This record gives sequence, structure tokens and C-alpha cells, in this order.
Amino acid sequence: MSLWRAILAIIFPPLAVVDQGCGSFLIVFILTLLGWIPGVLAALIILNNSNSVGNE
Repeated sequence: MSLWRAILAIIFPPLAVVDQGCGSFLIVFILTLLGWIPGVLAALIILNNSNSVGNE
């Protein structure tokens, strides 16, 4: 996960995962509407998992 992605995930979580797929974007968007912290956590988890899969 790059530093810019992490900062973007903290500022506006759905924008950080827009290239991860429609499902990820919708999940993070809905969680962000329910509360900022759940959206940030989901975005950081999705970004972290997407990088670990690519490194294997």
C-alpha cells in the first residue's frame, strides 16, 4: 500500500478503493455513509489485502 493510498483512504475512503472493483467500492461507500471510521478501516483492509495477494 502506497503512502498516497493510505492518506486517501483516511481522507475519503471510497476514492482510495475505486480501482479495486465495484463491490469493494460499494462496501466502503456504504460503510462510510454509516460512519467515517468503519469506512476508513474497510478501505485500509481492502488496500492491504490487495497488495499482499499481488506479492505472492
